[in-house]
Amino acid sequence: MTTIKHWLKFNLVGIIGVVVQLIILTFLKTGLAMNYLVATILAVETTILHNFMWHEHWTWNDRKKNVSGIFVRLVKFNLSNGLISMVGNVGLMWLFVSRFNVHYLLANIGAILICSVVNFLVSDRLVFNQLQ
Repeated sequence: MTTIKHWLKFNLVGIIGVVVQLIILTFLKTGLAMNYLVATILAVETTILHNFMWHEHWTWNDRKKNVSGIFVRLVKFNLSNGLISMVGNVGLMWLFVSRFNVHYLLANIGAILICSVVNFLVSDRLVFNQLQ
């Protein structure tokens, strides 16, 4: 499969992940009155796990993967995409909300978009690259 097809699948999973993240963020922030940064951390980690499952079984399903390597890929995904998403989302949320007074949902969408390109490249070349 070409990089373009992987990119399209990655973005479709990402769009679904954005919905998951925004629902969780909204519930935690408004429903449970949680601090927006703590809610962001929890929403991002839930979405990371959600996206990994879809990438593992759909986005890069054409690449041979050793089933026993799923834990290694999950760790790589969490350490790469997770770290990029967590640091990027929390840092950008703080910047957009605290410094620029952007609404937390719009700030979160902006943070997600900024992190997505880096996350794709890391996933394509490091996490789901070959047999693992």
